[in-house]
Amino acid sequence: MELLRQYSLIGLVIYFIVILFAVFRFNRNRSAEEYFLANRSLPFWALAVTFIASWWGAGSAVETADKAFEQGLSAFWIYGMPVLFSTFLMFLLAKGIRRIGTITQSQLLQERYSKTTSHILSVLIVLFMTITAASQMVGIGIFFESFLQIPYVTGVLLGTIIVIVYSFFGGFKGVVLTDMVQFVFLLIASVLVFGFAWYYSNGWESMTLVAAQKELDGFTSFTHGISGNAIYIITFGSAWMIQANVWQRISATRTPKDAQKMIGLSFLVYIPLYLMVTVTGMLAIGLFDKMPEGGVIPGIIQQFMHPALGAVMFVGICSAIMSTLDSLLNTGAMVLSVDLFPIFKKGQVSQKEVVVAGKLATLVIAAIGLLISIRIKSILEVSWIAADFLATGAFVPLTLGFIWKRGNHQGALASMIFGTCFSLYNLALSLGLKLPALWKVASTEQVLIGMCGSLIIYVVASLLTSQSDLGSRFVTKAMSKNS
Repeated sequence: MELLRQYSLIGLVIYFIVILFAVFRFNRNRSAEEYFLANRSLPFWALAVTFIASWWGAGSAVETADKAFEQGLSAFWIYGMPVLFSTFLMFLLAKGIRRIGTITQSQLLQERYSKTTSHILSVLIVLFMTITAASQMVGIGIFFESFLQIPYVTGVLLGTIIVIVYSFFGGFKGVVLTDMVQFVFLLIASVLVFGFAWYYSNGWESMTLVAAQKELDGFTSFTHGISGNAIYIITFGSAWMIQANVWQRISATRTPKDAQKMIGLSFLVYIPLYLMVTVTGMLAIGLFDKMPEGGVIPGIIQQFMHPALGAVMFVGICSAIMSTLDSLLNTGAMVLSVDLFPIFKKGQVSQKEVVVAGKLATLVIAAIGLLISIRIKSILEVSWIAADFLATGAFVPLTLGFIWKRGNHQGALASMIFGTCFSLYNLALSLGLKLPALWKVASTEQVLIGMCGSLIIYVVASLLTSQSDLGSRFVTKAMSKNS
């Protein structure tokens, strides 16, 4: 164990040096578009790699395997199905998003509705990115605690500082370059951990026998407990479909066609990746009598691999978590500096000022995320809190704005206010405040009330007020094949 710890530290140092070299080698950010979109010069396959790496984080690499160890194949519904659901929806909208050509979603919403709705969305995005970044900090803290034998808080600080350094100096191009390196580590680690789990557990048939002996009903059923997992598909899927760091990658493509190709390639890669990590967790029931300390993935690496190989796997899993964290920090900083900074500046803002503000915003979001991750040591709980805000507060006006010309400022504003208040109320209930609980928190009922309420309010408010020409112009531009 001590040898693994030493090798892991060496691997982490080497990894950090390689990442820094890549970042400083291409550190030439002079404008907001260059800092946040790399001047829309990157090929679709490179953006697909960074898209995959940005979503393949702590939830995918650690939490999915742990949930599969407990409930079997149906754990795929917690993270895998929401990712596929949201990626499919983005595939349908990708060309329209790219045709609009804005840097941020808030700029897009201003063009579609109004400045007010744009500002509300900016706040919701920053909240989502900050809280979701905290979930990745929780993941890196747990992982470092298990491997490096250091306190959880120290692990959170160490992992976050590494990400801050290269995100601060590299901007979006730095994030893409590091994500490409991290994706290689991620793929190697995922395949090898799966291979070791398969070999030492004696494969699928042996796993099914163990499940039967332990009386794990529905362990190999894909649809077992689907009603309970439906909330993740609706909430995570809706929130992730409009996740700003993904739209950032769509906006960064060269052409609308490249945007759709990028999403399509990512969709195809996600299927085997999520299935692989789910089956890894299932196979682990033949390796461990109970959940290993630190989770299934660390348990396999620590107990069944040579320390040198284990260190490589450690770096690979760290890459998965850090690639998601850097994406969240960069996009949150983009919204703060491009959309909200000019409001407080109250005047003309230069490109250089926006870049500087973006770097400072990275530090602010990271600091708030650190506070959250230290208070709540649960990846799934923190992810749920973040997704609820975006799913109920922004999903309806943002997506319907592309296809329904009649939707207007009043409908979008009313829908967003309802969704934000609804999410804040649920957050208060989750924190234990004594308020009337009209529905069960974190339930399918809560999700349906929030999403349906947001939709009804958007439609009714839009129909009861005057139609705007903005809707017609926006939808026409988004659907035009010539723009």
